[in-house]
Amino acid sequence: MLNNDDFNLLNTLFPAWQQLTTKQQQIISQNASLIQVKKNNFVHTTKEGCSGILIIKKGQLRVYTLSEQGKDITFYRLNDGDISILSASCVIKDITFDIYIEALTDCELIQILPCAFAKVMNENIYLEAITYKLATKRLCTVTWAMQQMMFTSFDKRLAEFLLNESNTTNSNEINMTHEQIAKLMGSAREVVTRMLKYFSTEGYVEITRGKVKIINKQALEKL
Repeated sequence: MLNNDDFNLLNTLFPAWQQLTTKQQQIISQNASLIQVKKNNFVHTTKEGCSGILIIKKGQLRVYTLSEQGKDITFYRLNDGDISILSASCVIKDITFDIYIEALTDCELIQILPCAFAKVMNENIYLEAITYKLATKRLCTVTWAMQQMMFTSFDKRLAEFLLNESNTTNSNEINMTHEQIAKLMGSAREVVTRMLKYFSTEGYVEITRGKVKIINKQALEKL
C-alpha cells in the first residue's frame, strides 16, 4: 500500500501525470505498490518476466546485461527519484535484449504493474510519447556503454569512472573496493588493481583499503 508521501512522489515523478485523465490516474494509483529490496538482490531479470515501471524512492539500482561468457556489462545506475523504464520490456516491445537490475543498496521502490501502465499508455498519447522518449534516452546510454567497452582504452575508462563518481558524490574520495569498481565497469578486479597501482605511481590517486582518493584531477582528465 502507498501512503500519502508515496502518492505525492508518484504524482510528482510519474511521466505525464498532469496529462492523464482522473480515471487514468486512478488506474495507475490502484496498481502501484511500495516494495522493499535488500542490497545485492535482483529487482528484475528479463527471463523472469516483466516487472513494470519502477520509481526509485530510496536507494541505488544497477542496470546491466550478461555476455554469452557470463560477463556482466553495466549500462547505468539509477538513484533516488529516477524511473526504471527498461524493466517494462513487455510494454516497450522493441526491447529484445536481456536486462538485469540489482539493488546496490537497500531500496524502496514504487512499482506500477505493467498491465495497468500498458492500458493507460495505449489510451494516452502524452504518456506514450514520453515513455518512448525515456526509453530512447536509456538506450542511448546503453549504446554509449557498449562503445566505451569496445573502443576506449581501459586507463581512460577508469579515469572517467573515477571522475564521474567524484562529481556525483561531490568528493575526491571514492568509497569502493577494487572488486566493486570492476563489477560496475564490467572488468576484472586484477585489471582494476593493476591500473590503480599505475595511477598511484603516477601521482593521480591515493589507494587505501576500500577507498580511492583522487589527487590529480587534471591528469585524469587528460588521459
